[in-house]
Amino acid sequence: MAVRLADTVNLNEPHPPTERALEAFNQVLPKIKLAIISSRRDWDKHEPRMWARANHLRDEELTSFVIENDLVEVRAGATSYGTIVFGKIRIPGIEDEEGQGFIHVSSRWAGFMTPRTRYVTNSASGSSLSVFQGTEDVIFHSLFTDEGNPDGSGRPTTFRAIQTQETPLEFFNE
Repeated sequence: MAVRLADTVNLNEPHPPTERALEAFNQVLPKIKLAIISSRRDWDKHEPRMWARANHLRDEELTSFVIENDLVEVRAGATSYGTIVFGKIRIPGIEDEEGQGFIHVSSRWAGFMTPRTRYVTNSASGSSLSVFQGTEDVIFHSLFTDEGNPDGSGRPTTFRAIQTQETPLEFFNE
């Protein structure tokens, strides 16, 4: 029997992002924004309901979020290849009958749990200072697109890329 990764990763509780999380998500921000635009274009070709909550937004508006202001929640768990980190990002231009809109993203962080450090020595005093490094090992992985509520034949009947505040930030592997 195959073991699913979701069954082997213990995620910590949802919490506000730390400074390290903000730095790491900023590192992959261009890739997140590109993936959002690409996903919307791809889904609009065959299932426009996926990004329907953003129909009124241009690409620039849809991706106008700022990590420091709009990354509202993160969760992380250790894997054999590093740490998987999930983030909930608010889309500022979405406020409708369902409330604010959010996207869920995942990234892989080699070294997040055990960051690499380098030591810088002050030549005048001889003292050394450890400096965190390692955001170059942050890799954007995916966006969560929910295809849910299967009908009698197993086909999904709901499509949602933009989540609500109440949608829990959970493991996904897309």
